[in-house]
Amino acid sequence: MKKDLILAIETSCDETAVAILREGHELLSNIVYSQIEVHQQFGGVVPEVASRIHVEKITEVIFEALEVADVTMEDISAIGVTQGPGLIGALHVGLQAAKALAWYYEIPLIGVHHIAGHIYANELVEPLSYPLVALVVSGGHSELVLMKEENQFEVIAQTGDDAIGEAYDKVARVMDAGYPGGPVIDKMAKLGKPHYELAKVKPHQPDQFSFSGLKSSVIQAIAREEKKGLSINKEDMAFAFQERALDQILEKTKEVIEDISPKHVVIAGGVAANSRLRERIQELLSHYPEIKLTIPPMKYCTDNAAMIAVAASISWKYNKPSDLSISAQSVLDLAVF
Repeated sequence: MKKDLILAIETSCDETAVAILREGHELLSNIVYSQIEVHQQFGGVVPEVASRIHVEKITEVIFEALEVADVTMEDISAIGVTQGPGLIGALHVGLQAAKALAWYYEIPLIGVHHIAGHIYANELVEPLSYPLVALVVSGGHSELVLMKEENQFEVIAQTGDDAIGEAYDKVARVMDAGYPGGPVIDKMAKLGKPHYELAKVKPHQPDQFSFSGLKSSVIQAIAREEKKGLSINKEDMAFAFQERALDQILEKTKEVIEDISPKHVVIAGGVAANSRLRERIQELLSHYPEIKLTIPPMKYCTDNAAMIAVAASISWKYNKPSDLSISAQSVLDLAVF
């Protein structure tokens, strides 16, 4: 069935992902090749290495997605692809593959904003209601996004320095705890207890998050303990960092909820997989029973192509195909996309 059968490609960072979606909601395949084991040895994503692996894997992953979905390229009606933001070299690989397929098979190309994809991943759980507030938290993003209606985005708060996921990685590196920092710190914090007092960082602007100062507070706390000849309790430090980081995220989310009174709140992005965030956002929303809360399953939190397919399907519904001349964008404004 060719109508509304979208093949989507996501290569914004270190996952090579391809998905096939039928009529906006029926996911036929969602293949993700993760490079995490490669980048662990470097303690973070190396852009040049990520790009090279995308080149090596993109064709293989496309074929696997088609095979799992039991369709051929002749069945595909449009190609969705992450245009940005992300690592420019990694984005370029996925975009060139998408352009080649769209050109050869003479089907529409739909460029997708990566953050829109993360938000729309929640459509794979349940229909979204508007106005909606999305808390987007990942290695590269910390944003609160207002959607007054479908396909309309307004960024109402964002990071002024480090994204929350980036801060998790940096703190894990400082404590020599491993990579990626998000799941490592989350696991350690479960074993920790209140012990260390970290600074409560105030962002420079009311519409900002700030995590760079919190990272510095962890470094200073470790230095003070070492100066006293004391060993750091890593679990307790992880607990202190995580609670402070989530305090800031949830305090701002609460402010926005009370100011806007949305019908729906969703969380999105890699840090949406954090178990403590999931607990605390449910606790927060329990005070607002009239507001629907959607928390995506783990597989839709980290980068994947299913979310890009949903976003492409919605863009296509509003007749927004892209020209073959579009280019990869490492920085891309969600509000005007």
